[in-house]
Amino acid sequence: MEVAGRRVFVCNCEKTMDIDAKALAKACGAKDLNVHTNLCRTELGNFADAVKAGEPMLVCCTQEAPLFTEVAEDAGAGGIARFANIRERAGWSEDGPNATAKMAALIAEAGLDITPAGTTTLTSDGICLVYGKSSVAFDIARKLSSRLSVTLLLTEADDAIPPSVVDVPVFKGLIKAAAGHLGAFEIVVDGYAPAVPSSKTSLEFIMPRNGAASACSLIIDVSGNDPLFAAAGRRDGYFHVDPASPLDIANAMFEASDLVGEFEKPLYVSYDASICAHSRSAKTGCTRCLDVCPVSAISPDGDHVKIDPAICGGCGSCASVCPTGATSYALPRREDLIERLKTLLPAYDAAGGKSPWLLVHDERHGSEMISMISRFGRGLPANVIPFAVNETTQIGHDLMTTALALGAQGMLLLIDPARRDETDGLAAQAELANAILSAMDYEAGTERIAIIDETDPDAVEAILWQRPDVGPMTAHSFIASGDKRQVARTAAFLLNADAPNQQDIIALPDGAPYGQISIDTDGCTMCLACVSACPMGAIRDNPDLPQVRFIEQDCVQCGLCRTTCPESVISLEARLNLTNEAMSPAILNEEEPAECTRCGKAFGTKSSIERIVAQLAGKHSMFQSEDAQSLIRMCDDCRIIHQTENMGSEPFASAPRPTVRTTADDLAEREEARAKARDKSRDN
Repeated sequence: MEVAGRRVFVCNCEKTMDIDAKALAKACGAKDLNVHTNLCRTELGNFADAVKAGEPMLVCCTQEAPLFTEVAEDAGAGGIARFANIRERAGWSEDGPNATAKMAALIAEAGLDITPAGTTTLTSDGICLVYGKSSVAFDIARKLSSRLSVTLLLTEADDAIPPSVVDVPVFKGLIKAAAGHLGAFEIVVDGYAPAVPSSKTSLEFIMPRNGAASACSLIIDVSGNDPLFAAAGRRDGYFHVDPASPLDIANAMFEASDLVGEFEKPLYVSYDASICAHSRSAKTGCTRCLDVCPVSAISPDGDHVKIDPAICGGCGSCASVCPTGATSYALPRREDLIERLKTLLPAYDAAGGKSPWLLVHDERHGSEMISMISRFGRGLPANVIPFAVNETTQIGHDLMTTALALGAQGMLLLIDPARRDETDGLAAQAELANAILSAMDYEAGTERIAIIDETDPDAVEAILWQRPDVGPMTAHSFIASGDKRQVARTAAFLLNADAPNQQDIIALPDGAPYGQISIDTDGCTMCLACVSACPMGAIRDNPDLPQVRFIEQDCVQCGLCRTTCPESVISLEARLNLTNEAMSPAILNEEEPAECTRCGKAFGTKSSIERIVAQLAGKHSMFQSEDAQSLIRMCDDCRIIHQTENMGSEPFASAPRPTVRTTADDLAEREEARAKARDKSRDN
């Protein structure tokens, strides 16, 4: 059987899965399929023959992927095989005999080519700081000193016996500030003091000082204090370890000892500053990415933001909440995730699958949880389709609504409970998607988008088998192209078309990236500051008339217009407008134009000009006469012309310039003086 130009190898894992070869072949659109029983052992020759033939392959086994990869590499055909897991995800389940459609969908998805993310290089020279209490920290420092260049910083040294041989430098102090990443950490230490060489029965320290700065490539923190960094588990090169856990300490030492050299780190997030709505003219608008980044890898950068790829931990929260798509996830890209959905769900439907639910999970916690459920529990229901991503928190409402528009009944988001503090952005996106569905009466009050953060596999299993009873969703075939907002709107339009209660306008939670603005026209002076401030071009002027126009589909509710408005007359309303009017300019305010009394050209608003006349006429020294006051009602060109015509023949004349005096003038004057002197002498 071939899928996407790849020969597919299927194995029932020594008959622990009930796989109907004919049904699966038909579901995959193939004529026949040979289901192996022991592909990784007695039937390994079949795989080796395919490798020799140079056939691209898709092997439906991930457990033995290292073995198959080794066989291919030994034959000089590394990378020829791709792998898919249909055992834990489908076959090992009470519903296994009914999981043919899910297997076909998983195989079809695995055949897709995904664009790899870019990388950045981090360099570590192996300089390691061990930070903590004396006995534990001493042991770690000494054991690592043969592999790394270690410095020991003790928070206290009550039980520390002075070493007979100082194999690591020893200091005492408390870290008050820390920044940086693998290969480039910077710390500030208070109470920094070196150990006294003559310490006899206990360690003594001299000359303590505050504010001592230092740098290192790695930090092993066994202080027992709060982590030096937020979301410490995502900070490459920093190990926050429980000093009472020998296993955690051993794992940290083992990992740290290998962190010397150059390392390729994925560029998790791409950034397009041209559509960022963070700030304009030093006024802050959208801060969604800054608010949700758990590691502070994002910082303001003028009108935009900057993302430090060396610090970024790849949670994807910034990409999920970004209203414009300026920050987007790249591991994989949003376009590739959509393509996977457009392959997975239609393949499941074409194979006869019913009522699919997507289980979105990461490859660490999520895959382990699925494995535990399949090995020791009931397994996954036949209509629960796993959808692996790098981080569950990267999913935004655009992908949630797209999945439902493609026919998914709902989406279950499985997160690592240890990272609950990183889920605010994901929860807001789920709330937004559920608000849209609820307004359309898709089982109002029932969450089709739900977060699962249980630690117990039995609890997760119970949730998967006891999903809410919801009505079917219509599977649409559509081109999910364009930017993030265009994809989300397209999906919302399709969902609304089939909704039990179709809506034109849906009220959304505060902070949602869709909505309108309103202007208190009584206080608006038509200064158009809001037009220049809007980063998305949602607010526009009219070059021919005094108007403020607004295109609702372009508004991201960043609030820059409200912040910039000098009269404070702008308010925001979060809502989703599904009518065509949202795509056309609406006039929020307009006034009668002021026409130049001399040439008739419109050059401002009538109310503004009359207000200026009322404030200046007869009250300002320059506008005492009617002629001077008439200048206010003229355009810029006509004011100059009028002033020129009423200032005489030389309106711009000035006092005569003094004649330039030259050397010749001086010489002539001297000669004239001498001549007069000679004449006077002769007369005498």
